[in-house]
Amino acid sequence: MERLERLLESLPANDAGKLALEAELGRAEVRASRDMPANVVTMNSEVRFTVSSSEEEFCLKLVYPKDVSAKGDTLSILAPVGSALLGLAQGDEMDWPRPGGGTTRVRIEEVTYQPERSGDFHR
Repeated sequence: MERLERLLESLPANDAGKLALEAELGRAEVRASRDMPANVVTMNSEVRFTVSSSEEEFCLKLVYPKDVSAKGDTLSILAPVGSALLGLAQGDEMDWPRPGGGTTRVRIEEVTYQPERSGDFHR
């Protein structure tokens, strides 16, 4: 939470990503790293999703903006869908924006890696 608060402090007041993340954090139940359930999406978690309409699978890692990869395998916490993903758990579903507009429903099939579950408390 402290790292996310520092990130928010570094952004302009009217930044859309900042506003979305602040809203999500305002609703969050904050827990100590050691008390985090193993199936919850946290920062640097790797998540396997299924698209409800097609059963297509994809995997992404939720990261800080500085860690976004050009390979397309990461999702910034400042992207609207990134801040919405934080705190969801295996089995949860969410609307995912589609290129060109609209949304599709995706399901979190598995949190394949979670730093807290692996004992990586300072990533």
